[in-house]
Amino acid sequence: MAVPLLDLKAQHATIRQDVVAAMMSVVDDQTFILGEAVSVLERQVAALSQCTYAIGCANGTDAILLALRALNVGRDDEVITTPFTFFATAGAIHNIGARPVFVDIDPKTFNIDPHAIAAAITPRTKVIIAVDLFGQMAAIEQLAAVASNIPIVEDAAQSIGASRVIDGRTVMAGERATIGTFSFFPSKNLGGYGDGGMMVTQSDSLNESLMKLRVHGGRKTYFHELVGFNSRLDTLQAAVLAAKLPHLEAWSAARRANAAYYDHAFAEIPEIVTPYVDPANTSIYNQYTIRLRDRDALQAHLKSHGIGNSVYYPLPLHLQPCFAYLGYAQGQFPESERASNEVISLPVYPELTAAQKAEVVAGVRSFFVR
Repeated sequence: MAVPLLDLKAQHATIRQDVVAAMMSVVDDQTFILGEAVSVLERQVAALSQCTYAIGCANGTDAILLALRALNVGRDDEVITTPFTFFATAGAIHNIGARPVFVDIDPKTFNIDPHAIAAAITPRTKVIIAVDLFGQMAAIEQLAAVASNIPIVEDAAQSIGASRVIDGRTVMAGERATIGTFSFFPSKNLGGYGDGGMMVTQSDSLNESLMKLRVHGGRKTYFHELVGFNSRLDTLQAAVLAAKLPHLEAWSAARRANAAYYDHAFAEIPEIVTPYVDPANTSIYNQYTIRLRDRDALQAHLKSHGIGNSVYYPLPLHLQPCFAYLGYAQGQFPESERASNEVISLPVYPELTAAQKAEVVAGVRSFFVR
């Protein structure tokens, strides 16, 4: 039995009626740009994230870009982040005119190591971008303690609805950051039927700036207080996402149940390191990522058995050719490099059947019993 890494059709079949109705409401209303569905979704995401404001934009990459622009990041500034993440995190820093400064990751959570940040801070450090990788929040309170008064952008593209207990209180992804950013790419836990993104903040002034920046720098048509961008969340996508949002908690719970099934099944295989979740965190398992030294051979084995998988990410950002100008060398961030050589993600989507999960486990086990 073939098992895909992700099956969006299986999810769509369970919500088709609601989503189609929401989309047709927009079509009938003919308000395709910043229609009411955008405002509805913004209020919903703000509430979910326990934030005062949520501002929709065109995609998750733009969410980071707009956040940096709102924080006045520009030429000759430095932004500290992790090299073990999707390209958009550092790409946005470069495209805003600043310089990415990388620090290594915690080898257990794959998130940025708070203890490594202090040595990277210089007078030019303008922002720290913390990435919530694979659905687990970064240690935002530890980063804030090290960063002092440096703003923190939380790249929560993979963690909408994730939470972390800080000082006895449950904090949601995006809540404690200066600005939190989300992606609604179709493969995310809350994915649209195309691109989409959102920013959240507690700040009145940042909300005002972000609202202007996403529409060419002005709140009033043809009047521009800033040089902004064309980065509006499509009303059709907002309608889709608003229809899907009530299911998010159940979908994330199903992902956690699937992850627990794998954890138990792989416990007897000493070569596999199953995902570690910080005890303070509740992960939404955007990915179920194991690690092992013979990763490439396992990947080829799974492919031959029709078991979906992917490597996130095969080459850390400090070694990407486009960032050669930064001057980083191989071996400089050993934990990120080791993770890139060892990680592989398995199907964990909510609609996995018992038979499909058993097939994934059998496929992995058969690699070790040959």
